[in-house]
Amino acid sequence: MLYQEGIGGHPQDHEKALELYNRSGELGCAKAYVYIGCTYSSGRGVDVDKKKAKHYYELAAMGGDVSARHNLGCLEARAGNMDRALKHFMIAARDGHADSLGVIKIIYSKGYATKDDYMNALRSYQAYLDEIKSDQRDKAAVFSDSYRYY
Repeated sequence: MLYQEGIGGHPQDHEKALELYNRSGELGCAKAYVYIGCTYSSGRGVDVDKKKAKHYYELAAMGGDVSARHNLGCLEARAGNMDRALKHFMIAARDGHADSLGVIKIIYSKGYATKDDYMNALRSYQAYLDEIKSDQRDKAAVFSDSYRYY
């Protein structure tokens, strides 16, 4: 990211950034593939290439990255494949991605999803939140909040 943004004393070098992202992805960092997908999707330092973006989002999603799953849903929705988009958003919502839950609500309000789809997304999102809830996490949040600077 330092090369992508040209910060931290590193020159901005999109080619070097892609090289390092690819290497990171090969070593198991799914988030690196998301960054490559975003690079091709936005055309930052490369030509816009939606096919390549989708390919890298798929690699990241297979590696378990929930934001990649959300991005795949966005690509499918823009292409008019609402059934495929909904499936991606449902998986992401099940894994705790709040933005995906919000998109499912919008898809439902526009008639592309059923009430059952939306209710299932809500239930699975809540189940995720319940699963990650712990006393230790709550105590850490209280501790962290007590040391915030405003």
